[in-house]
Amino acid sequence: MKTLLLTIAGVLLLSGTTFAQENSPSSEKETSYKWQMRLRGVGVVPHNRANISTIGGQIDVNANFIPELDFTYFFTKNFAAELILGTSKHSVGTLGSDLSAINGPNNADVDLGSVWLLPPTLNFQYHHKIGEVFKPYVGLGVNYTIFYNEKSGVAQDISYDNKFGWGYQFGFDIDITEKFFINVDFKKLFLETDVTVNATNLLPEGSPEGSKLAIPAKVKLDPMLIGFGLGMRF
Repeated sequence: MKTLLLTIAGVLLLSGTTFAQENSPSSEKETSYKWQMRLRGVGVVPHNRANISTIGGQIDVNANFIPELDFTYFFTKNFAAELILGTSKHSVGTLGSDLSAINGPNNADVDLGSVWLLPPTLNFQYHHKIGEVFKPYVGLGVNYTIFYNEKSGVAQDISYDNKFGWGYQFGFDIDITEKFFINVDFKKLFLETDVTVNATNLLPEGSPEGSKLAIPAKVKLDPMLIGFGLGMRF
């Protein structure tokens, strides 16, 4: 009897130890990786609105397709921070502007060249796991948009103010292996800038010497970013 009791106690102790190891957080594969990196292809679709003084009309900014890189750090199994890096080039113009003040048509489209945008974005995320491989998430964050390499089109010069903005995202990861996964991501960024167009070169002949034509505008871009890519945990 004593031997039997010792045997049963040994089995129970071994079983309890095995159960604790299998259910310990340190044994969960996903918690062994604190970092994720994703490379996506992203469609950037601006939702343009503007208040253009002097000539009126609306702003026209084209869509684009770009590569995007992000890094995610997990504070816990569910909470993380993601830094998103990507840059895009857009052609810019106005639609239906009134150029009669400079002897032009009263309903014209104006080419304002192009500009590059760099909006590094930091999102704070909540991740969840459904089943073995499906991992949806949501995020909310801030960005700072830098405008660079401006081309002025028909105007003499054009400038854009760098601005802070905010955005939200949702998406999901689908595991391929323990380390590698597929990602689908949707983001909405709220970006706006103050634009000043120096159109002095378009003044009609005979304008008083020293005359200048500056056209200010408040522009909202508010792009959607729809991405698909691959990720790796490390």
